[in-house]
Amino acid sequence: MEPDLSVSLGNIRLKNPVLLASGTAGYGEEISKYIDLSKIGAIIVKGITVRPTPGNPPPRICETPSGMLNSIGLPNIGVDSFLSHRLPFLKERRATVIVNIFGTTVEEYEEVAYRLDRAQGISALEINISCPNIKKGGIMFGRDIAATREIVKRVRSATELPIFVKLSPAVTDITLFARICEEEGASGLSLINTIPAMAIDIHTWRPKLSTISGGLSGPAIRPIAVKIVWEVYRKVGIPIIGMGGIISVSDAIEFFLAGASAVAVGTGNFIKPDLSLDIIDGLREYLKKKNINNMESLIGALRYE
Repeated sequence: MEPDLSVSLGNIRLKNPVLLASGTAGYGEEISKYIDLSKIGAIIVKGITVRPTPGNPPPRICETPSGMLNSIGLPNIGVDSFLSHRLPFLKERRATVIVNIFGTTVEEYEEVAYRLDRAQGISALEINISCPNIKKGGIMFGRDIAATREIVKRVRSATELPIFVKLSPAVTDITLFARICEEEGASGLSLINTIPAMAIDIHTWRPKLSTISGGLSGPAIRPIAVKIVWEVYRKVGIPIIGMGGIISVSDAIEFFLAGASAVAVGTGNFIKPDLSLDIIDGLREYLKKKNINNMESLIGALRYE
């Protein structure tokens, strides 16, 4: 018998627990040349705002040991263009769609959530309050307990869609923020966003990014992300999407054992665009070898006592 890879994220049932992380697969068009979007658990499309935004000036990406720094700055086409021109493509490909949303004010989060709530073909929203690469909003909200509470409350009132809050690791105690999100009606959490970091060109003595600092992603941050998932899993009762440096099935399994109900592949998409399919196949084989019938038996199964 083939093991059951399906998992529940709140009231969403996914065919498998492997997602594409926001900002790493755009709106799905480019990566669809390499993978069948209907075969992955879901695609989390790049951050959408009320109005189009250009993002940060270049240079805005550089490689680092076991990872990369980015300061893209959330460029996007705005909610109207997304609904008119990009969502139809995803629906045609029978993709399960989660939309990452962002705003520079609490009201903008609320408005974009309200607009997306009326659309067909969207399964959930991911609330980005943790991007370190922008001047307004993002991590400034995600480091403030009161702002986190207000945004989650307002978005929850604006939509009936499930909402997953993407939290920043750059806080003293992320479990406090996780509990606030749960109290205000979040359906789940996305852990973690990139870690604020910087790199310097020793020849020019200048930062390698135009914004001086950016967000670190890739395998270098995976052990941090796994620990955070484990810490938060023990404090909340809502599902977690784990992310941060997943480039193999072994990496993904670590997140499940720590407490994640699903994982999202990010930087790995730039290395191997069909990596998510490899991980899905690898999970199936792993469960067979362990004589485990379903994915949910792995979630939070870490032995440490």
